[in-house]
Amino acid sequence: MSDGVFPHAARGLRVGLLGGSFNPAHDGHRLASLTALRRLGLDQIWWLVTPGNPLKDNRALPSLLERIARAAEVANHPRIAVTGIEARLGTRFTAQTLSALKGRYPGVRFVWLMGSDNLAQFHRWQNWRGIARMMPIGVIDRPGSTHKAMRSRAAIALGRWRLDESDGLLLPTEKAPAWMFLHGRRSALSSTALRGRVKTLNLRR
Repeated sequence: MSDGVFPHAARGLRVGLLGGSFNPAHDGHRLASLTALRRLGLDQIWWLVTPGNPLKDNRALPSLLERIARAAEVANHPRIAVTGIEARLGTRFTAQTLSALKGRYPGVRFVWLMGSDNLAQFHRWQNWRGIARMMPIGVIDRPGSTHKAMRSRAAIALGRWRLDESDGLLLPTEKAPAWMFLHGRRSALSSTALRGRVKTLNLRR
């Protein structure tokens, strides 16, 4: 899906939203998406490639179009749409983006997807409680962050609304707040590590 194009989604479809800088996109993003598609019974997943993460230094960030092109190559799946929709919406924070999407797509059953590493610092996000009240959340396990995520401020605060992962197919139809932690095959890949490898190789040349 090219930058600025709004994906098509009819009422009743179950759509997972995976946001991030995707700098760069990698097979870990794809594995998490395939896990969510299968375990949550999703019809589609949209990769929301952000113009820039408000919690990170974006000065060295490649262009949005470059990151979208790379993400599309990595995703390579008919049910994963890669889009720069956030730039078209003019939103900066996740809560703003999700609110805008719910308004634009009435009747679509959205699920916000995040890795357990993001759950560990979810309480730092702007209006994170509002996000939890806006739509169900699927948390995909990531190496090195499982226990930290489950002991996090957000996980504790939202503990009463956690569903058992055996009920994964129910999550998209649950009224928020509702969330689920999905265990399974994990990828040790990370965008930060990949950028570090590229930097090291460049220094050695």
